[in-house]
Parts: sequence; structure tokens; C-alpha cells
Amino acid sequence: MPKSSKVTQREHSNEHVTESVADLLALEAPMDYKSSQMSMNMTGGGPPPIGKPDISPDLEDGRPAWNSKLQYILAQVGFSVGLGNVWRFPYLCQKNGGGAYLVPYFILLILIGIPLFFLELAVGQRIRRGSIGVWNYVCPRLGGIGVSSLMVCGFVGLYYNVIIGWSIFYFFQSFQYPLPWSECPIRRNGSQAIVEPECEKSSATTYFWYRETLNITSTIADSGGLNWRMTLSLLGAWIIVCLAVIKGIQSSGKVMYFSSLFPYGVLFCFLVRGLFLKGAVDGIAHMFTPKLEIMLEPQVWREAATQVFFALGLGFGGVIAFSSYNKRDNNCHFDAVLVSVINFLTSILATLVVFAVLGFKANVMNEKCVVENAEKILGYLNSNVLSQDLIPPHVNFSHLTASDYAEMYGVIKIVKDDSFEQLGLEPCLLEDELNKSVQGTGLAFIAFTEAMTHFPASPFWSVMFFFMLINLGLGSMIGTMTGITTPILDTFKIRKEFLTVGCCIVAFLCGLLFVQRSGNYFVTMFDDYSAGLPLTIVVILENVSVAWIYGTKRFMQDLEDMLGFRPYPVYFYLWKYVSPVCLIILISATVVEMAISPPGYNAWVQDLATERFQSYPPWALAMCFALIVAAMLPLPLVFIARHFNWIPDGSNKLSVSYRKSLAKEASTLEDETRFILGKNPSEAPSPMPSHRAYLGPGSTSPVELITNSTSISGYGSGYQTNPAPPKSES
Repeated sequence: MPKSSKVTQREHSNEHVTESVADLLALEAPMDYKSSQMSMNMTGGGPPPIGKPDISPDLEDGRPAWNSKLQYILAQVGFSVGLGNVWRFPYLCQKNGGGAYLVPYFILLILIGIPLFFLELAVGQRIRRGSIGVWNYVCPRLGGIGVSSLMVCGFVGLYYNVIIGWSIFYFFQSFQYPLPWSECPIRRNGSQAIVEPECEKSSATTYFWYRETLNITSTIADSGGLNWRMTLSLLGAWIIVCLAVIKGIQSSGKVMYFSSLFPYGVLFCFLVRGLFLKGAVDGIAHMFTPKLEIMLEPQVWREAATQVFFALGLGFGGVIAFSSYNKRDNNCHFDAVLVSVINFLTSILATLVVFAVLGFKANVMNEKCVVENAEKILGYLNSNVLSQDLIPPHVNFSHLTASDYAEMYGVIKIVKDDSFEQLGLEPCLLEDELNKSVQGTGLAFIAFTEAMTHFPASPFWSVMFFFMLINLGLGSMIGTMTGITTPILDTFKIRKEFLTVGCCIVAFLCGLLFVQRSGNYFVTMFDDYSAGLPLTIVVILENVSVAWIYGTKRFMQDLEDMLGFRPYPVYFYLWKYVSPVCLIILISATVVEMAISPPGYNAWVQDLATERFQSYPPWALAMCFALIVAAMLPLPLVFIARHFNWIPDGSNKLSVSYRKSLAKEASTLEDETRFILGKNPSEAPSPMPSHRAYLGPGSTSPVELITNSTSISGYGSGYQTNPAPPKSES
């Protein structure tokens, strides 16, 4: 038995408790908040007592458990590493100073990312409930945090699965050679064959995305009816998600072995293949060339904080739900650091892959530009518009390089300064091609697909790429669905299978909004308004409820009892001061950004074959704000209802199985105490777990025994028969 164990501490104590925990628990009835005080600060955790049967506590209280630590880590990695790592992070790097962007991102990952991720893992593991139950335990009046989190999960899941549906469509379209988006379609007009005008004005991949895949309308007001191919793809996506989560973590945990690991194999294959492509090094060098002057701009830090925030899945409830199935003594601090580092390294790996491929694409497009403009110059030479003297003698038009063209272009521009614009020549700079920023669907379904058409064996790489996107999306959707189903299953007695199938059916029917011909505009709307501001508010309330209402000192003590060691004192200051300040600044910046940016969307204009910004009509604008209000409405409603006692705090009741597990642990600990102290049962003190008051960072935690027989402390929860409300301890 370690010297720091609770039983050894009891041996040196002269105080006695007249009743055993097992006896008290046996007489105790389920109590709600009016007659009980739920608190995480009552001690528990630590190593299991000697002689305790080798039975997981998760099985004792009837809660499912992960089969292994690897399965749990893969689930958290699969949830946090998603499509944003592939198509959002590289764009932000390119936009915000290249390699210099990694500096603010890493700083904010340390200041707010890891601490808040650790906080969510800890409360989920300690209280062993979903998001609704966790925040009802911590602060019943802020129980709306969990409901708002569930609402955001629902909104995000609706449109996120549409993206998986698009990937499924492209996946099956990739099984043909040549790829259907490699060339513009030919339209027959009698005996004459012409290239489709919309495709000719844009590109083959752009045309395939907007016309063949989405068949998009020109405005959000024109629904255009359902796109049957996208409807079938969405149905297939929901069937896959339903099968993955229908048995809870028993089924989703097995799926995660493949869906979490397969994308890494594909990314490494793309990286190795990309490094052998011409221009790949140019793309990577362009990406990581730091622009230090941009790094100091506030906008860069705001976007870095937002990306850190969403990359780890904070506030969605999936992190808490996954953690609630852990053993109570699991080292969640190690998990938080590990998953955060894996997420960061995955973003860098994806950025290397994206810019290696885009560097190759830029090189191909630049060579095409050189050839087209060289033909223009030859035409001007043959028609005597340009003099042969303007062409450097070493230039060979049959083997024209980019540097030769740049030299020739510079000479012509200087000599023909007055009439240069009429020639219509382009500079054809590789830097200009690399600076064309694309993100989101534009990166995955247009830029990247166009680059893959130039790959040898392009169908193989296309199949691999879109299968990777499906698995990345599936991992995130499993976490999102778990964030929805776990708190509902904790609150209501519903069969897991029925709830999962019902949620998927309802979500598919609601998702039909996104598979209209105008559905892409609604995906943009939900992405912009349903999660950003509400989720940031949810996370800051999580931070405040633990650090200021529940008490950072008490929470640090809980962590020491649960983990067996005291977390670094820096977390005390990060949770209490740094993270709340950073989140308040982020919320303020988000509100300012929403206020100064006109709400609208990029509409595809078929006649011009280009995107054009359009403002939302009044009904769509009302829908945008309704999304924000609907996601945040549970926060004030639950607060007011609990403040005026309109709804009971029934979520604070301990389940019968959970109370039995507490009694079983107390009984085992009592027997062990008698054995160690060598006393008769009548002489041995009751093994009440000690409560050590945490006095702050760097202080010593003395042993304090709770001798009041009306106070009961358990493993991860405690309640008192006195009807005193929880007090803040800071």
C-alpha cells in the first residue's frame, strides 16, 4: 500500500467516524438538489484498494466502458481530427503569414486549447455523465450549457453529414478513367460540336462541382427542388453513421480503429507521392516562408484562436461523452496533451500534403499559361505587331521555360508600355498561382481534384482521397452523435438502438434542406451561424462554472484525488484567469466581425460561370439569427427555471447502480482498514475517504477528515443532507 494512500492517512488520524459509509448509503434515498449537494470535490479516486476484485468500476455501475486505452485515444483523435484539418488549417496558414501563423497557433493551443480540453476530459471522467448531466452536477442553474451543446451538435451534424454525402458521390465517380471532371463536356448542336460554355468559362473541375454534382441555382431563394443524386448520397451517409453508433461505444469504438488510422496512411502516401511531383517543393517552400509582419495583426490571432477552439471539438459534448466512459483513475491529463499534440501534428502533415499537391498544380497551370501566352506572342510576331528584335536571342519557342518567358515578357512590357495592355499578355508567375487561396469545398472538390487529374493513375489517387475524406468525416460524426445520444440516454430510459435510429431518421429528413439545388447556400449559412458564437459562449460558461462557481482550488483537489498526482500549478492560473480572458476577447472579436461583415453568401452565376457575393434576403437573415438564438436559448431558460424552482434538479439524483458501486467500494475499503489497522470491527473507524483542502498552487494539502455523520463523500460525487446550496470556492 503506498504511503500516500487514504487508508494509511487514516492510520495516523485520531478522529473517528461513528457510522460507516456503507451503512449510511444503505439508508439514503435518492435526493435532488433541494435536499442534497452534488459536489465533485468530495474525494475518491486513487489506486484501487488491496484485495478488491478485478472488476472495472465502469461495469459495476452499469456504464459501458472502452475496451482499451488505444480505442479511447483513437476515438478522441477521430473526433478532433476532421475535415477542418485538411481544408481549413492549410488555408489559414497561407492567408496569415505562412510558417509565421504556426507561432500564434501554438501559443494559443498552450494557453486555451490544452487547458480547456483537459477540463472537459476531467469533468466527463469524474462525473461520468454526458454534457447535460455534467453541467447539472457542477452548477444546476447553468445546466443549460449541456442543452445548448446538444443543440449545436444537432445543427452541425445536419450539414456535416451532407459533406460526407458529397465525398461518397465523388468516391463512386472516381471509379472510371478518365475522371469525369478531367475534361469539359462536349455539347452537340446538330453536326457541330462545341464545348459547354459554362465549363469553358471556368474549368472542368469547377463545372463538375457546381453543375454535375450540385446542379446549383443562382440564388438561395430559388430552391430548384431536390437533387436526387445528392439525396441518395445523404441517405447513404446517414446509414453509415447509424451503423457506426447504433451500439454506442461498443460499435463506434471498433469503427474508430479504421476510420482514425486510415487517413494517416493516405496522407503519408500523398506526401511521398507529392514530393516526387514537379513543383511540390515550391509549394511547400511558399507555405512555410514566414511573413512576420502579418503575424502581428489582430485578425491572425483571432483566426488562430478560432481554429484551436474548433480543432479540438471543445463545447460539442463529444469530448465529455467519450471521457465519461473511462475508468475513474485514467490519466486524462496525459490524454489531453497527447490528443492535442496529435491534432497539431496532423494539421501540419495535412498542410504539407496540400501544398505539395497545390505546388504541383500551380506549376502545371503556370506552364499552361506560358504556352498560351507564347502562342499569342508568335501571332503578334507573324503579324508584325511585335518586332523580332524584342525577343532575346537565346529564347527557343519550342522549349520555352518560365524564366525565358518572364524575361521576354519584361522586355515587351518596357518597350510597348503605351499599348501593352492591348496585347493581353499575362505575367505567368508561379507566385501568383500559389497565392490563390482556396479553402473548404473549394479546396477539396475543385483545386485538389484538378491537381489529381494530372497524376499518373489518377483514379486510384482520387478513390484514396475521397475515401479518406469519408473516414475523416465519419470520425467527427461519431463524436457528434455521441455528444447527442449520451446525455439523452443518461437523462431518459431509452433503448440505445431506438434512439440512434430515430435521431438518424429525423436528421436525414431535416437534411433534405441541404440537398436541394440551393442546398450549398444553406450549408454555408449553418457553417457560419449555427456553431461559431453559440459554441464560444458555451465553452466560456464551462470555464467560468468550473473555475469561478465551483472553484478552481476544489477542482484541482478533485483532480489530485482522481489522478493520484497534483496537476501543474500553471493550470490554476490558466483556468481561472488566462482562458476566460482569451475567450472573452474571442467572443468580442467574433461579434465585431459579424457586425461589420455583411451577412451573405457566394452565389454561382451560371451565365458568367463565376461566384458573386449576394446578401441574404430578409427571411434568410431571420433564419441566420434564429440559429444563434435557438442554440443559446437553453442557457437563460434553464437558469430562470432553476432560479424560480419551476423545474426540479432531478438530474442531480444518483442512479441506483451508481449508489451501489459507492456502497461496494466503501465496504471493501472498510474491510481493508480493519485488516491494516489490526482492529476488531467494533474498534475500527469507518473508512470515510478523507477530504484534503487544496490551498492553491504550490501549497501543501493537509489531511482533513470529515467527521460529521450527516455528510457523505463518494467516488467522484458527494451529497449532504443539509439543504444548503453549493457555495463557490475560489
